[in-house]
Amino acid sequence: MEEIIWGAPLEKMRVPQAATNSWEELLHRDGAEDKLLFFDTEEPVLDETVIGHRAIGVVYHPEWERGNYVSTVISKRYDAFIYIDKTNAVSPLAVETVQV
Repeated sequence: MEEIIWGAPLEKMRVPQAATNSWEELLHRDGAEDKLLFFDTEEPVLDETVIGHRAIGVVYHPEWERGNYVSTVISKRYDAFIYIDKTNAVSPLAVETVQV
């Protein structure tokens, strides 16, 4: 397993297409536009089917893509869910150099 190094140089990465039948793939298949979903715990609008949801954090390795999915009942995990169909890498406001 590759060592994760904090403070490594910034890198743009291509994120692979979402896994089949994951939340991200289902939302894309529904229409390739951004979506905002709100969930009301009093009146669930979705059944309680457990579906994979891609969770990309600060450290991301495309070769470990399958490990980025967590089993999710989306309306129980979130009060709201923002789905952005296409995006670009963010640019840092500032880059600090830290001496170790």
